Amino acid sequence: MAKTSTLVKRFCKSLKVPTGRLAGNEIKLAPYQNQFIEGAFGADVNVGVLSVGRGNGKSALSAMLCAGELLGAWSDAAEREIIIAARTQEQAKIAWNYTASFIQTLPEDVQENITIRRQPRFEIQYDDHNGPQHILKAISADGKSALGSSPTLCVLDERGHWPLAAGDELEAALLTGLAKRDGKALIISTSASNDMHPFSLWLDRDAPGVYRQEHRPTPGLPVDDVESLQIANPGSKYGIGPTLTRLKQDAALAMERGGSALSRFRLLTRNERVAEDNRDALLTLDEWLACETDDLPPRQGQVVIGLDQGQSASMTAAAFLWPETGRLEAFGAFGTQPTLEARGQADAVGDLYSIMHKRGELLLMGDRTVPLAQFLRAMLGKVEGENIAAIVCDRFKQSEIADGLDAIGNRAPVIWRGMGFRDGGEDVERFRRAVFDGKVATSANYLLRHAMAEAAVQIDPAGNSKITKGRSMGRIDAACAAVLAVAEGARIMGRPARKAGRLAWG
Repeated sequence: MAKTSTLVKRFCKSLKVPTGRLAGNEIKLAPYQNQFIEGAFGADVNVGVLSVGRGNGKSALSAMLCAGELLGAWSDAAEREIIIAARTQEQAKIAWNYTASFIQTLPEDVQENITIRRQPRFEIQYDDHNGPQHILKAISADGKSALGSSPTLCVLDERGHWPLAAGDELEAALLTGLAKRDGKALIISTSASNDMHPFSLWLDRDAPGVYRQEHRPTPGLPVDDVESLQIANPGSKYGIGPTLTRLKQDAALAMERGGSALSRFRLLTRNERVAEDNRDALLTLDEWLACETDDLPPRQGQVVIGLDQGQSASMTAAAFLWPETGRLEAFGAFGTQPTLEARGQADAVGDLYSIMHKRGELLLMGDRTVPLAQFLRAMLGKVEGENIAAIVCDRFKQSEIADGLDAIGNRAPVIWRGMGFRDGGEDVERFRRAVFDGKVATSANYLLRHAMAEAAVQIDPAGNSKITKGRSMGRIDAACAAVLAVAEGARIMGRPARKAGRLAWG
């Protein structure tokens, strides 16, 4: 009987390239892919770990292995369950799409027994002739989504770039599930940014049942060193990923640009363990979209207002949170000059600002700057009659904001928060926790959606995060205002309820 790795390679070579200029051609495995299959599917191997530069066919290889496990090309396990896990649902969907594409090149009699679902979850189901059903699904880095599963194969896609806490939780859940059925884990990624990352530890520590294969050049070599570029990109010689000419061109461009562009090239293309930078996303877009709902909770109880005043020509924004129900609303304002169309072109967002304005999410007032008193008056008008618990503002703008609040005769309590690692770190953590716990609900708000997609946080050596406008990619004022409001709302809800006193006033 042929050994498992031989069956795996035989199945992969039976597939056809689904898309691109080579569509319809039979798959040809590169030597490094053959090497990984031989090692990862060897006897007594439970975990196969592969590190290789970006664009070297990692997702395609993962997809072929997932398809083969689903169809039982080398496994006779009953009710096989295959999981593709990635940092976000969108990233998991990439390997899932590859799998679906490979399946659609199979003979029609095989495809008749396969069901591909994109709603409500990304799944592929195979109905065996003997009756059992086998399932493949894509999930994001949330450990809870894997609890209770009993997979026979798991692919941990780009493990070197998962968030630490959620990534460790998901990895543990998957490995625990695999142990129930003697399943196999394939951990495939470009290098993590440092030696202490869990993915780096998989590669560096010899352990029973673990096969390790790392294509990483000697550290400290010139960026455009040809031999080391080929080491990190072993598919280049075989038509997989960028050609050597393109790699050398990209290396020259990275050296010319320097800074984070050079660091990213070393990390992703040269597969070196180099920190891309100390920036991370405030939230992934998937995480934020989970807050959007058509069934918005009511305005009930007190309201907290978060205020972010932009620089001279920037956006000014306010966010309203009702902590009792989690309802969140947000509005922004630009000056009338330049026009929204001109701003959209300058910020590379097309007509998005115009769409926000038509939806009532983005106001126009003043000339080149937003008059703060006018903006505050308009915002307080939106919650007229509501019980305002507090207006939370950036301490850095205290003088200007205080003058604006005095000008409109504000009587609501004002709380001043710093945006550094002390106050800002706490606020970011409370905001993220509220989002992850499902305590924030908003309608489809393009202003917030764009701000959350673009907002970045800076991370200090202790792991604290603060929003950093200088490293964010777009207008994030609404996200800053939302963080201030939600964090204060969380503090309010965390305080013990006051008991009624015994004194009566005459």
